[in-house]
Amino acid sequence: MYKETKDIPFETHLVQIDEIIKGRLLELRKFVNSLGNNVIEEVRPHRISYSKTIVFRVFLDIQPINNELILSIKSDRRKPPKIYKISCNNHDLNEIKKEMEYAYKNIK
Repeated sequence: MYKETKDIPFETHLVQIDEIIKGRLLELRKFVNSLGNNVIEEVRPHRISYSKTIVFRVFLDIQPINNELILSIKSDRRKPPKIYKISCNNHDLNEIKKEMEYAYKNIK
């Protein structure tokens, strides 16, 4: 996995979120990074972006906010992303992981 050196560490997004959401974020991060060696994680002030290869085809944005995660999953640059809100008690991550994997494989 490629990682760019950034001024913002991933852990800054863990500080102000609920423990359950923190666990879900870490689970999703582990899953995304397992998709392939060409996954690039870019930590930004208000979100974490994941792209495929150095061409920076972003297929996933995760925005942690207190008691929820807002995911934007994009499998085609010409179509709008699918948006998911994950709260403490409303989501089984298996379907979302399938969407993430599909986006990773199909983003161009």
